[in-house]
Amino acid sequence: MHWRKLPVSLTELCLDTTLRCGQSFRWRKSEDDNIWSCALHGRILSLRQDSNHLHYKATFPETRVLAPPPTPPSSAPPSHADLIYEDDDDTEALVYHYLNLGPNLHQLYEQWSSADANFNRRAPMFTGVRILRQDAWEALMEKLCTHYGPLIRHVGSKPYHDMPSPSALAKPAVEAHLRQLGFGYRAKYLYRTAVIVSQEHDKSWLDSLRNPESPVLGTKIAYAGDMLPGGRPGYRKAHEELLALQGVGPKVADCVCLMGLGWGEAVPVDTHVWQIAQRDYKFGRGKHSSLTKATYDAVGDKFRSLWGKEAGWAHSVLFTADLRVFSERLSAKIELSEVKEEDGEVRGVQANMQVEAGVLTPVSVKREYEEVKPVMGAKEVTVKRSVKTRRKG
Repeated sequence: MHWRKLPVSLTELCLDTTLRCGQSFRWRKSEDDNIWSCALHGRILSLRQDSNHLHYKATFPETRVLAPPPTPPSSAPPSHADLIYEDDDDTEALVYHYLNLGPNLHQLYEQWSSADANFNRRAPMFTGVRILRQDAWEALMEKLCTHYGPLIRHVGSKPYHDMPSPSALAKPAVEAHLRQLGFGYRAKYLYRTAVIVSQEHDKSWLDSLRNPESPVLGTKIAYAGDMLPGGRPGYRKAHEELLALQGVGPKVADCVCLMGLGWGEAVPVDTHVWQIAQRDYKFGRGKHSSLTKATYDAVGDKFRSLWGKEAGWAHSVLFTADLRVFSERLSAKIELSEVKEEDGEVRGVQANMQVEAGVLTPVSVKREYEEVKPVMGAKEVTVKRSVKTRRKG
């Protein structure tokens, strides 16, 4: 498949931010051509972007045939490219779905900024952050592709493996093998979760917990119910059912609800978010002086009261702005904003980058983020917008 493109600006999607802010750890970025690649839905999906377009390309296994040959058969010898027939190639739909390109992000940022002065101060430096629409199983059991997922193809010398199925991880020898691979006590949780999902529930159980307004690819959208202070009933049900899985606590359940099941009101509260809540939203005092279950719920309720049914998305923008990996980019943008400020008043974006960046998932250990290389187009666009929002009048 050749490169194709969609009209998507850097303010609507920034790959260098969205794919590095702790949602997924399976994407690899090439150093020489700024291409992001990941094995996804039976293909290697490659992405790159310029200031106005998102470019994408799919690389399928060499034996994949998506449609019968033409009748009468062509006299030309087949090539690898001929094995992919455009009428049956759903890559564009997959890109649109996975990157969650439907919502107008500019409008969402304006909505969240009008509801919250803190978001209004910080967010202009981090436009283009989207919540990925991952499969629920991927969000729950990431990091196992290399050892158990089917090999799609090699790109250069690098192998790309798709996600393993629950049944592939429910075999008796898996737990011992995971311990040998260094998963430690998590090996038991991973194996037991795979057994529960594949043998103790219907195959459609995880997807049955999805937000019907954010369904699996190819499924019609349905109404998910009215928003309540603690989230919609479907979200609360999904969260409670996920807690029954071994090793899954409230934060991991919220990560899966937000990133794998499409419940935008899910707010995972980890160390980073707790520090943001203390610093910017007056938590850490009185009955909420420590991160108890009641405080965890109170932080989520606070953010839902500000940002509604996409509170988890808005909170992820603030989470991204607080990651140390983006501190150099933030500092550079602040300096540019200060130079371009016309009314003499520089408020900038306050940054606190003292916490080690890491996102806990049910299977991952703390991971270091790589050094970020900002996209100049994104910098120029966001600086212009950030100056506008800070002018008086």
